[in-house]
Amino acid sequence: MTLSDSDPHTIDPARSTALSVTLDDGDLHVYLDGPSDAPALLLIHGSASSARSWDPMVPLLTGSHRVIRIDLLGHGRSAKPDDLGYTTPDQARRVGEALDRLGVRQAVVAGHSSGGAVATALAELRPGLVTALVLVNTGPALVGNIAPQSAAIAPDRWPPDDEQIRGFASSGFSRPGYEVPQELLDEVRLMTFHTLTATMMGTTEYLKQRPIPDRLATLGKPLLVIFGEDDRRWRSSSAADYRKVAGAAVELLPGLGHSPILEDPPRTAALLLAFTARQG
Repeated sequence: MTLSDSDPHTIDPARSTALSVTLDDGDLHVYLDGPSDAPALLLIHGSASSARSWDPMVPLLTGSHRVIRIDLLGHGRSAKPDDLGYTTPDQARRVGEALDRLGVRQAVVAGHSSGGAVATALAELRPGLVTALVLVNTGPALVGNIAPQSAAIAPDRWPPDDEQIRGFASSGFSRPGYEVPQELLDEVRLMTFHTLTATMMGTTEYLKQRPIPDRLATLGKPLLVIFGEDDRRWRSSSAADYRKVAGAAVELLPGLGHSPILEDPPRTAALLLAFTARQG
């Protein structure tokens, strides 16, 4: 299914739907789950990932939400042009345009890792669209980054094999015995080396310009921060930086790492659902 300017701006599927939303920058792949008349919950994935990273969470959220997942440009099943910008504000603008095409006027927005930076940029660009924010292991500022540089994949080894991707992704998980699902490895291989590096550079530049808590402090949006206490990419102690945002709730999850949405979906979903329930 494709949705563009010439298509109706609302869709009403009775079941999970995958579709392509046509923008000037290229098509964005979208997944829709849950009742069409329920409050919208947008889930944004991180770098070197895709909307599929939220798969384990979706069944836990659709009882009370219309769950929307978008493959950011350059990721997953979305277009991967090499002549467009992959800055965080650019990605946020595209997400907002996709929601316009879908007829979504307001949504709670949750972002994992760098997806939280895109969620923040979306709230900056479209404050009327974003009613509340949930950031899952989103580093607040570059000073808190502890990701090992040696795990990067060289351009001459692209596309990577499973072993290389697992090495690249290893710092993203801390729960003992957790194994990255094959479908997520396959999603990484759909990227190009350019889209991978350009997106990461875009996130770095966004954080250089201004820390995320400083950005959020001026927006006045309800905020939930979830952080795996054993994160090996960002110091979990840096989650306290978000407390400068008035009314922010910060939850640390012992025994989990950078990806609570995959390592322990029920525990993560329970916090998210309790938060959205408080938003009415």
